[in-house]
Amino acid sequence: MNREQIYAAFFNLVASVPGFVTTSRRIKHWSDVPQGSQPALFQNQKKEIPTINPGLNQVWTLTLDLFIYAHTQMDKTIAPSTITNGLVDAVAAAIAPDPVSNKQTLGGLVQHAWIDGAIVTDEGVLGDQAVAIIPITIKVA
Repeated sequence: MNREQIYAAFFNLVASVPGFVTTSRRIKHWSDVPQGSQPALFQNQKKEIPTINPGLNQVWTLTLDLFIYAHTQMDKTIAPSTITNGLVDAVAAAIAPDPVSNKQTLGGLVQHAWIDGAIVTDEGVLGDQAVAIIPITIKVA
């Protein structure tokens, strides 16, 4: 397993989604991302869990979060979530599984990568900043 190759391939896939002004694997708090640099996408590695079954290959579970930030101070007529909703949809489409294998293998690097769990959002109803956090799981044999 080549961790860096896997994390880089996943990031390159999601960073290619149109609409982001800033993309980085170095996470920043939304208050440190200027309005003109949003919408922004950040990838944050979380944990790696090995599973060993006697007589079988070791399987690794890698987890990460994608953070999406959007700010609408320039247009007070729209809710910030209208921007993050479209970007979450676009990220989900980018990592959708192959229709034949029903897996996202990152070009054969992994067994499967997918959105795994609740997408946490703050739609910005009390301000102009919206945030979406997308949990990702990647299985590697």
